[in-house]
Amino acid sequence: MTHLDVEIRRLREDMKEMMTLTLSQMNRIHKAFLTLDKDLAREIVFYERRINSLELKIDRDSENILALLNPVAIDLRLVLACMKINSSLERIADNAEGLANYIYEIKQPFSPELIKNIGLIDMFSVAEQMLVDVCRSFEIEDSSLAHSIFKQDEKLNELNKRAALITEEFIKANLDRTHESLFVLSAVRKLERVGDIAKNIAEEIIFYIEAKVMKHKQD
Repeated sequence: MTHLDVEIRRLREDMKEMMTLTLSQMNRIHKAFLTLDKDLAREIVFYERRINSLELKIDRDSENILALLNPVAIDLRLVLACMKINSSLERIADNAEGLANYIYEIKQPFSPELIKNIGLIDMFSVAEQMLVDVCRSFEIEDSSLAHSIFKQDEKLNELNKRAALITEEFIKANLDRTHESLFVLSAVRKLERVGDIAKNIAEEIIFYIEAKVMKHKQD
């Protein structure tokens, strides 16, 4: 096994850890946000520091591989993809932390009616599944699984499009619940963004495996 092979293997292991940590953050925020669990929110904020540290390590190791070992072909594509995926995972974790910070500001429990009508539970589930699928796609090098992410993102986009109107109508009928209702809408926006980022990760996986650039591709 060459020095490059060793470093590539280490990079893949670090990426797997980064994916596991990020997915755990999404699982935690799903539970914490819907139940307003402040203890779980504190865990999310705590683990964000570990994710930030690992992001820096992966970036540094990727740069060293490029500068010192001159990878080519699929190895080069892997390293380039890892650098972008790494950044994307950190941004997903940032969104989870942002939602965790909301929990400290919400004054009363969410309306079950609003949560149901806006589809927030579905949005959490879809966003989490997208992240599960991109992580699995990377691990087993399955580009067909990465391609499936684009369809899932469409559901998040549809839910996001109608969220503002649903929230507006709810607030008009429940002015005393304006404060927490706006946080629900903000959560919808963040989850839609998580879907967009997961789709970007899928594009990088396809680039790595198939040598095909999906960015800005028209349907």
